Amino acid sequence: MSDMLVKLYALPELPQTRIQELEEEGYAFRRALAPEKHLVLPWVREHFSDYWASEVSIAFSRQPVSCFLAIREGVMQGFACYETTQKAFFGPTGVHESQRGKGLGKLLLLMALHGLRDLGYAYGIIGGVGPAGFYQQAVGATLIPGSKPGIYEGLLRPRKEE
Repeated sequence: MSDMLVKLYALPELPQTRIQELEEEGYAFRRALAPEKHLVLPWVREHFSDYWASEVSIAFSRQPVSCFLAIREGVMQGFACYETTQKAFFGPTGVHESQRGKGLGKLLLLMALHGLRDLGYAYGIIGGVGPAGFYQQAVGATLIPGSKPGIYEGLLRPRKEE
């Protein structure tokens, strides 16, 4: 999977009307708090992967925490992090399968990319992209030529038992 580049100086603003609509439906969007780490990491591990949980744990070592959450009725529904694997990198990010298609992922993406911009970066990198079309449409991201396999090449994998 290739990486993508995002012009942080040309990011769309957060869609306040859509945020308000979702809040009226019971959703809340905010930066994670350090005392929530013990709840967030298992959720990410269960719904996504151990690798992503490892990356998210780094977000909790930052001040402020570099992970945003989507929550509904006290239950986590999605997350988006930045600066977990590399400087200026977005990710990981994910939305619970039952919540997809409601715009939560795009809101979390924008919140995290605004976090990168607030750190002073002009560009952000989305590493090892799966849905390139989504990122292109949402924030004008472009593929970085020659970025495949990228930084994840040679990633340690669990050994298969013999």
